[in-house]
Amino acid sequence: MSDIAEMPGWARELRSLFRSGAVGQFILHGNIFDLVPAPASIAAAGSSAVGGTPAAKRFVPLKQFLEEVMFGQYDVVIHYDRGTGIRAARGGEDFGRWLESLPESDKPMLERAREPARALEIIDRYLLRTLNLQALARGGNAGGAGAAISSTTGGRCPEKIAVIVDFAQFVVPAGNALQLGGDFATNVVKVLTWANDPAILQSNIITVLLTEQLNDLNEEVVGNPHPAKLKIPLPEERDMVEYLQQLSAGVFPDLGKKCEVPVEVLARRLTGLSRSGARTVIGQALTSEAGKITSAWLTGMKKEAIERETNGLLEFVESGFTLENLAGSEAIKAWLRADAALLKKGAINSLPMGYLISGRIGTGKTFLVNCWAGELGVPCVVLKNFRDKWVGATESNLEKIFTILRALGQVVVFVDEADQITGKRDGGGDDSGLSGRVYAMLAKEMSDTRNRGKIIWVFATSRPDLVEVDLKRPGRLDVHFPMFAPQTALEMKGLFVSVAKKFGFPLPAEDIPEMPVGLTLAGNEIEGLLVRVMRQYELADGPGGKPVMKDLLAAALKDVRANPNVRKLEYMDLVAVKECTDNQFLPEAYRAMPLEVIERRLAELREYV
Repeated sequence: MSDIAEMPGWARELRSLFRSGAVGQFILHGNIFDLVPAPASIAAAGSSAVGGTPAAKRFVPLKQFLEEVMFGQYDVVIHYDRGTGIRAARGGEDFGRWLESLPESDKPMLERAREPARALEIIDRYLLRTLNLQALARGGNAGGAGAAISSTTGGRCPEKIAVIVDFAQFVVPAGNALQLGGDFATNVVKVLTWANDPAILQSNIITVLLTEQLNDLNEEVVGNPHPAKLKIPLPEERDMVEYLQQLSAGVFPDLGKKCEVPVEVLARRLTGLSRSGARTVIGQALTSEAGKITSAWLTGMKKEAIERETNGLLEFVESGFTLENLAGSEAIKAWLRADAALLKKGAINSLPMGYLISGRIGTGKTFLVNCWAGELGVPCVVLKNFRDKWVGATESNLEKIFTILRALGQVVVFVDEADQITGKRDGGGDDSGLSGRVYAMLAKEMSDTRNRGKIIWVFATSRPDLVEVDLKRPGRLDVHFPMFAPQTALEMKGLFVSVAKKFGFPLPAEDIPEMPVGLTLAGNEIEGLLVRVMRQYELADGPGGKPVMKDLLAAALKDVRANPNVRKLEYMDLVAVKECTDNQFLPEAYRAMPLEVIERRLAELREYV
């Protein structure tokens, strides 16, 4: 193949590994449903460029790229998927003659050729027949059997054969092959044989399995050391620029005029989408009522497109708040503002890999992240519940999430209730090791230093002691913020003002009465209290008119009862103190508290949590 340098990196690696003779089977996963850049000089003459306009590179579907570019010089290219069955994209004459030569007893197998077991049996027999013919051609066999085989060819023996199995997860699915059924076990054995058989490795026979997620494939196939697993990535910013230039030259000639941002900025904003997804977003913008691409519209469409591509596993945070809306925690806010400035400056080596926010329920952990998201200037996404009841689905969901995150360029990932979803190092028990696999995948991704300043993890939990120590260590979650309920009457008043403003409650600062001695309320409790006061205010429709809001609030504060779970809340406070990485984040009362005292009190409280 010529023009190799212009081909995608995974394609160059595939070619190099196959030519080395060490690998005969490839598992392509990741962005397999997207368009692939193919140099026009090596693409098949019958293919058309995007928009029908010639260009230095064309963008074609992956299967077309494999059939026409990667395997354009092969004698036979066989394509199989469970929906359409077996198709000979090249070399159909030889394959068809061989099918016609099969004995009558095999005709029922041909009639059910869409079924994976029958299809793989047909392909396997064809490969075996080709290996025998190649051996005959080299003088390795002789006799009547060989003559009978060669008489069915009607021509020369194919020298190069490629087999492409699309939607491989439906052919060799995840799970115990024996439990899935005899046919699936047979399929696994055949696929393993194609990867491991020395005769196939020494011939010009290549097999390719296509699947979006590696974890959807059978563990025996994925764990086999002989196939090469190559990931097809989402396009990076420079790739997206190249594709947008192609679209401008072809299908969207008015793109430059109808877009309010330069193509480089547009490419940056579209990073995280596939090329097909980007084209869809642009097409929708240009055919909308406005007929142009505005910055605001683009942001919304990208959000919707990514959430759609991840099936709701990621949710973008659209915050109308800033850190000014958060009461107290001045040291934490100062730190986050400084990190936001470093992020905008591009000083990524000065940034932590992630943050752990801990504290009792209702102290504003989630609200802190929402406020920071309003100042960051980079996307902030919430990692939703990715666990699934089906075998391998949870791991596939995580793999898809990681793919999108890497492609976004810079992103903050918020994991709420982290103790519930991050898994455990010892993943045994009732979940068949799923918890351990989730932990391992997260730990590996979070410690990849190539992602520093690009993927910033933020974990929030009221029970950081339930999060694995390795996930909380420096290099994964470097900075640990503790959040507390107000420690003084002044802080309590400040929190009342902040919550009232967030809640839209008509409460001036001067209307906040003195706090009862010994009463401590967290943000969620204050919000509940304000709802009750507003309820009383709205129900008061007597002849005397509306009551004074300050009086209602003072009465409510006298009647409110403190949270009865005092021991649990104290435990949450103390584990937050224990996890804190910097004294500056702690209230004065906790700064000088020895660790031995904290541990002793935690041991006393443990029976209550």
